[in-house]
Amino acid sequence: MSSTSSRSWLDNPHAYGTVTRFLHWSMAALFGWQFISSALHAWNRDADISRWFWSSHVSLGVVLLALVALRVLWALAGSRRRPPAGAHAWGRLSRLGHAGLYLLMICVPVVAMMRAQGRGKGLSVFGVQLIEASGREIPSLIAVGNALHGWLGWLLLALVVGHVAMVGVHQYIWRDQAAAPMLGRR
Repeated sequence: MSSTSSRSWLDNPHAYGTVTRFLHWSMAALFGWQFISSALHAWNRDADISRWFWSSHVSLGVVLLALVALRVLWALAGSRRRPPAGAHAWGRLSRLGHAGLYLLMICVPVVAMMRAQGRGKGLSVFGVQLIEASGREIPSLIAVGNALHGWLGWLLLALVVGHVAMVGVHQYIWRDQAAAPMLGRR
């Protein structure tokens, strides 16, 4: 086994490693689920399919927050090995777009958790109580959650759509192989 293949789980300047790609694509799938559940909930929260998707929304939101934290830590630990974004204007815009994605991926679930705490209901993830219910309402936390969670979530969706669109532009219009590092190609 070569040193390259034995270290394929690590990022390198030419491609993201297995860990980064696993975190990226598993988070993409879970965010897809979250956005579908949100859209169905907004469309008709009483429909059976809406309730079925929505039943996992809180738990998957907490899982996503944990994955975001792991991904940030993993990226920081391997920051010197990661493929460069480039120093040109598009590289700077890419870094700014990714920073916005990460900021929203953290803020959206944190705001929802603040609202849950404000409602005094605690936090249960897949039936496991992580934060005990206090039974006391905190109107300011509820107000912040109500005002921000949905709007920030839809803004996150807009950035995700922009991210996917730019991958398409890179791949099919500019043909510069910018997506290759996340696809595991050099």
